Amino acid sequence: MLERDITLSIHVAEDDTDTVATTILDLRGDHFEATGRARRNPADPPTPIIGEELAIARALAGLHDQIMESARDKIERFLTTT
Repeated sequence: MLERDITLSIHVAEDDTDTVATTILDLRGDHFEATGRARRNPADPPTPIIGEELAIARALAGLHDQIMESARDKIERFLTTT
């Protein structure tokens, strides 16, 4: 059985209205990076956790798409070489 830990880096930057999350994953030589953004409506009360959650979820969704595309490409290459 093969086991290992994989580290995902998430950086969050925010101001009064905008939150930006950047996710980075290096996986066996492949580098994946995605950004998610959230903007607070000025009429809404400041609740930073909501902006963080939205921005992180959006960044992770972008990362998901990149990883899935990479896996599909590898499967396709494998199938065309066998």
